[in-house]
Amino acid sequence: MTMLIKVDPIKPDESEIKKAAEVILRGGLVAFPTETVYGLGASTYNDDAIRRIYVVKNRPMDNPSIVHVSTFDQLHEVAQEVPDDLEERLRVAWPGPLTVILRKSARISPVASCGLDTIAVRMPAHPVALMLIRLSTPISAPSANLSGKPSPTRAEHVIRDLWGKVDVIIDGGETFFGVESTIIDYTKRPPVLYRPGPFTLEELRRLFGDIRIPEQALGLGEFKEALAPGMKYRHYAPNKPLTVVECGDLDNLVKLTMDLAMDEVKRGRRVVVLCSSETCGKYRSLGLRVIEVGSRVNLYTVAKNLFHSLRLIDEIDADVAIAEGYPEVGIGLAVMNRLRKASGHNIVRCVD
Repeated sequence: MTMLIKVDPIKPDESEIKKAAEVILRGGLVAFPTETVYGLGASTYNDDAIRRIYVVKNRPMDNPSIVHVSTFDQLHEVAQEVPDDLEERLRVAWPGPLTVILRKSARISPVASCGLDTIAVRMPAHPVALMLIRLSTPISAPSANLSGKPSPTRAEHVIRDLWGKVDVIIDGGETFFGVESTIIDYTKRPPVLYRPGPFTLEELRRLFGDIRIPEQALGLGEFKEALAPGMKYRHYAPNKPLTVVECGDLDNLVKLTMDLAMDEVKRGRRVVVLCSSETCGKYRSLGLRVIEVGSRVNLYTVAKNLFHSLRLIDEIDADVAIAEGYPEVGIGLAVMNRLRKASGHNIVRCVD
């Protein structure tokens, strides 16, 4: 049976979190909120528990998880040779939605690192996550969903995917950002961006200087090797076909989206459009179903609602989905990475 624990996300009851921490220490699995998405966690030092995560999620065994720590002492437990200049930068960025790939310490087993000589590590900026780690151990955790599906940003998503399969689900309400952490590889020079996230490219450059950005980090294809989560396999995908429309000009974006939608209607298909609060009314006027994702004025609202919106596609009475694209600035880069991956790289662009 799965135990459900409800807590205040800002001021969690330590006695309740301690129940979950004891499960971690006994080798159990706990789903918990972070500022990004919900994670499914096990002790980083318990190989059997980590293996169980992969079975429960149906996750490929070569797709590594992130090690979550609550202190810099724990960072030095799990990673070796943490450069002084990096630690100085991390003391600015952490706790926060930034994951760094480093050489693993001798304490990290091949199971915990998926056979790699590196680990991905971060310190989450969420009171529940930090308390859970503090009361237990460093926690290895991918997202708390079935592999390939949209990541969970609400406890209801975790319950739907994993109820009866894990020991504890901590309900801390909606997550703060709604997309997974930014990942950079600090074993490379310059550091390489593997996954954009809430810690934006602009912030990375201010903190680290030069950052290399492979096209796969933009959601344009997949990496051949998974050195960190979200690199190699299709992610975030609804069951129904999804097309992403990309245009630099908003009027052209809406026109192309309308044209594609009406073409599908003529073929007898029911269409749902994922749109912004500024544009949804135009699609409603055509009689199309819509899912309002957020505002173009504040792309953080789009990020926060994105995975919930992708899940709604499979719950709504429609055959296909079309999603508007967004500017690749700030957190918009992370939004577009997720949308492109969710669509299986099924992208239609405006002709200049």
